[in-house]
Amino acid sequence: MNTTEWIVQRVSRLRAPTPAVTRSTQERLQARLRQGEEAMSPRALRHMLDELKATVDPLVSEVEGGRRAQAVVDWYASASPAHRRDLWLLMSERFVADPAQVKAAQETYLATVGTPDEAAAEVLYRRATVSPRRRLLQRFSAHPEGIAFLVNLRAEMQAQLKTDRRLRALDVEMEYMFSTWFDVGFLELRRISWDSPASLVEKLIKYEAVHDIRSWDDVKNRLDSDRRCYGFFHPRLPGEPLIFVEVALVNEIAASITPLLDEAAAPADLDRATTAIFYSISNTQAGLRGVSFGDSLIKRVVETLHQEFPRLRTFATLSPIPGLRAWLNKTAPAELLKAWDGVAELGEKAPERQALLGWTARYLGMELQDGKPLDPVARFHLGNGARVERLNWAGDPSAKGFKQSYGLMVNYLYDPKRLDKNRAALAQGKIPIASAIKDLYL
Repeated sequence: MNTTEWIVQRVSRLRAPTPAVTRSTQERLQARLRQGEEAMSPRALRHMLDELKATVDPLVSEVEGGRRAQAVVDWYASASPAHRRDLWLLMSERFVADPAQVKAAQETYLATVGTPDEAAAEVLYRRATVSPRRRLLQRFSAHPEGIAFLVNLRAEMQAQLKTDRRLRALDVEMEYMFSTWFDVGFLELRRISWDSPASLVEKLIKYEAVHDIRSWDDVKNRLDSDRRCYGFFHPRLPGEPLIFVEVALVNEIAASITPLLDEAAAPADLDRATTAIFYSISNTQAGLRGVSFGDSLIKRVVETLHQEFPRLRTFATLSPIPGLRAWLNKTAPAELLKAWDGVAELGEKAPERQALLGWTARYLGMELQDGKPLDPVARFHLGNGARVERLNWAGDPSAKGFKQSYGLMVNYLYDPKRLDKNRAALAQGKIPIASAIKDLYL
């Protein structure tokens, strides 16, 4: 190797990028210099940790703790995504239960099993396992805007959970706390109508997750006299529905979404309405993932509707089947998949049409994963005690409906007298289905 080659080689090594090293917050707190893509310097990280510890200092009052939490909230509002992530990591990694105390409490508990002191020791053991992270979240929640801050923080964090396991402790802790703070006993069921504040109606447009709202005429149609829309609201999130359901009052179980979304259609005669169709249910807060409201929402809405319209006898959904086509692509024969691409041209008695109905019935009526229905919408409604009632050909002829399920939709029936029985059957691995569904795949 000559001198020139040697110099070129050495220079290229100097210019080579330094491999990224992911350091724990503990390592960064003990360091002197920032490394790689780290946002906060070790000094700034130590300062932020001190701010968080001061927030949960047991010697300060709730009022002072809330004021210190607000200072962090104010900082967060103008922080970059990378700096926010460093805050998440501190909250997740540095506020853990004392392992020595946990071990001691566990040993005490195990030594008292079967004695009169067992119950008290069990309480002390559970108390020892509670992390300071929970206290930190409580201090944030004490501020009037604290819960909204935490919900938005968790929503922002969701995208990074799969790639950074260090954030999972904070995510799980927040889900647990939210399940308490957003217990249905604290929620208000409120009707949303065309007369509601415009800001609230705009939320429907923003959060509608099943059938996109195309215009103000569209949303006005969904809030017409023969419709009802209800949402759950939390007192600390005013004007922000956590979940909402759209209902059509008709005289039979709906087979297609098209007439329900027809802006030119005349309102149904409420004096003849015997059936309530739940045709869209949308969660609005990504930060409340894992916190379930749907079961209680549907129950409360059924009760409310029945009080207003005593003639109502049937409560059912008109639901999409979002996981169907992906499952068929993995399961069904290639020749059928090719034929179903032309599903709109299939006649009523075409064997390919009957085959698609049969495969769909099998998907909804037999396919389980970890003991739960494979389809996410089926999992929700069947978990609430409904049963698979009827399949509807070309129920959703939109591009989205074709992409999800070749246009098929399904009715789930909510029979108030059979909800508990249906749940019990599902718990035993038996999906509640109508005989017509079973006939399609037998």
